[in-house]
Amino acid sequence: MRGIEIDLGGKKAVVTGAASGIGRACAQKLAAAGAKVTVIDFNAEAANQVAEEIGGDALVLDLSDLAAVRQVKLDVDILINNAGLQTVAKVEEFDPDRFEYMHRVMLQSPFLLTRAVLANMYARKWGRLIHISSAHGHRASPYKSAYISAKHGLEGFSKTVALEAGPFGVTSNTIVNSYVRTPLVEAQIKTQAEIHKISEEEVIEKIMLVAPTIKRLIEPAEVGDLALFLCSNSASMITGTSMVMDGGWLAR
Repeated sequence: MRGIEIDLGGKKAVVTGAASGIGRACAQKLAAAGAKVTVIDFNAEAANQVAEEIGGDALVLDLSDLAAVRQVKLDVDILINNAGLQTVAKVEEFDPDRFEYMHRVMLQSPFLLTRAVLANMYARKWGRLIHISSAHGHRASPYKSAYISAKHGLEGFSKTVALEAGPFGVTSNTIVNSYVRTPLVEAQIKTQAEIHKISEEEVIEKIMLVAPTIKRLIEPAEVGDLALFLCSNSASMITGTSMVMDGGWLAR
């Protein structure tokens, strides 16, 4: 049996937070399928390096600067809102400025970028909007109030866009993953070890991998493969949903 052949030749894509981790993997997968990919990241050196590797372009942008994001002009067929960050702290100790910052990056910027690309997608009657969410977009954990509330908001936003964009051939979905082996997660492991006064190995075993029934971290390339599938013609009827890759976490 032949597998699905995904050809994105002639398509233009933008991936945020694409200098590393999930974003980089998504950019690599789309480029390998023929898309011309613009790498968005605040890390200029890393963004340019990834863009050079995949034959794409780099756009250095701080997604927390909403005024700058509003000025971005995009004409693309695929948008992957991936950029994210984490801060672990009790609510009463959470810095309000940090809370707001995280929401700008993970919820307000995806809104602005989606808003910027819709008109041209509608005109072409084709588009793919993919928002990298998390199992924490459906479940809560202590000490992550900003991240969890932003991801819950992203889930609702994606569904709303799906309802509006469907008649124009544009899909909007989230990818819901458990812990992925990225620099963001590695930083969380260290912070959680300090908070709970346990080893980093115990954080992975006793905190991160308790809920999933498959006891390992997800590899970024696995998320990239799922994002690539959502860009295919075979996924044209998948919209307004959460594509879950969590090792069974949400089955509980």
